[in-house]
Amino acid sequence: MNESIPTGAHRVLFLNTLAFTLCFAAWTFNGVMVTYLVDNGIYNWSQVEIGWLLGIPILTGSIMRLPLGIMTDKYGGKWIFVGLLLLTALPMYLLNFTESFNWYALMSFGFGLAGAGFAVGIGYTSVWYPKHWQGRALGIFGAGNAGAAITTLLAPTALNYFTENGQNPEAWKTLPTIYAAVLVVMAALFAFLAKNKKPLVSTRTMAETLKPLGNIRVWRFGLYYFLVFGCFVALSQWLVPYFTNVYGTSLVIAGLFASLFSLPSGVVRALGGWMSDKFGARKVMFGVFAWSIVIAALLMIPKMEIFSPGKGVNAVQKGVVAEVKPNEIIMESGKVYPFAGKIAESDLTLDKAPILPQKTSWQEPVVKPGDRVEKKELLVKGVTRINFEANMWVFAVLTLILGIVWGIGKASVYKFIPDYFPNEVGVVGGMVGVIGGLGGFFCPILFGYLLEGTGLWTSSWMFILVLSIVCYWWMSKVVKSILRRHAPEISDKIEHH
Repeated sequence: MNESIPTGAHRVLFLNTLAFTLCFAAWTFNGVMVTYLVDNGIYNWSQVEIGWLLGIPILTGSIMRLPLGIMTDKYGGKWIFVGLLLLTALPMYLLNFTESFNWYALMSFGFGLAGAGFAVGIGYTSVWYPKHWQGRALGIFGAGNAGAAITTLLAPTALNYFTENGQNPEAWKTLPTIYAAVLVVMAALFAFLAKNKKPLVSTRTMAETLKPLGNIRVWRFGLYYFLVFGCFVALSQWLVPYFTNVYGTSLVIAGLFASLFSLPSGVVRALGGWMSDKFGARKVMFGVFAWSIVIAALLMIPKMEIFSPGKGVNAVQKGVVAEVKPNEIIMESGKVYPFAGKIAESDLTLDKAPILPQKTSWQEPVVKPGDRVEKKELLVKGVTRINFEANMWVFAVLTLILGIVWGIGKASVYKFIPDYFPNEVGVVGGMVGVIGGLGGFFCPILFGYLLEGTGLWTSSWMFILVLSIVCYWWMSKVVKSILRRHAPEISDKIEHH
């Protein structure tokens, strides 16, 4: 018989989810704000400085997830979350006094703490729910990822309104003030409406608290989360320059497409929690990795134009070339060799936005009048051109699907944690969150190096493909090991089929 849900659990879940949504919006604040400040000439920051300002909050929020997860396990989540919201609001408000890069960077370190709200909320939510409800509860909480899309969609419009479309540029400071005020109001609501609750085991020493981190399973879950969350955070930022560079879209359209990737991924996380409860987290994750492999494999094919040798024309007898015309070669013996000449680009009937690669073929003479040729010698070489445009709408739909798949995966990873570490959800969830968050920091840097090294924008998808395959392989290896240990007869059947 399933254990009943404690009174007040759903209220705490609602407060946790709302607080995490606002924290995630604050955590990704610089993606819009820094771009606006530079594009409008308010600050003349270099590309390197911009990169640091985008990465600093992600790094802070990632690193602080582990200590705050430990504190949540020890003291309960209520006052940790209240303190976090207030500590985040202060540097957000102090952005108003920005006069230099250093000040803005320092405040970014401060409000980046918002990203650690995930570890607090995971531990605080988990302690309220019985095992059969863990997946759903943590999935609903994780929908707060949608805060990234809220900032992406609403902040640019708000900035245009406050600055009167750039007429009063200093009014940008109104936006961080509003963010700070909202965080303070959320802290007050949390303080008045939430009820504190700690895990059953909350008097452990620090060594006992950190002991689960020596379990390889924690790092395996961390790798899964590096893919489904770290790469998700990275692509939420990376897709904007991707669309502008590869498809030549405007910044507004690129932002819209990036939002279409990130918004459903956050919202669908609750579905991932329900699926994990119903079908089991491992089965769901196998599906997530399989879909990730297939979609990354499709997306890694770059826009390209390939020329390859095609069908040519060979001499059937030896002789001397008399004349070379655009579509035929005439020999002195009177023998004529017709061939297909190249069609002018203006006359080609190619689709403007093809979904599949398009092929065109033609032939070019390799001999000239007066040349003596032997039997079977090549007179005309064939040329085949394969043109692949990587259709933008297909690309957008595939990224949308991938965002949804990863959203389901994010919930499934966290379903594992209370199953295996019921009394250490805060510390284990914090560590898994650290690894995933660091993915959000390091992946854009890695994508940049891959782009520079290969010259291919799709090199980021090649990395995601390899990472997805590694995750799938590692989980398969673990499942086979479990079967060998507990059901060797089933293991033999699986391996022979």
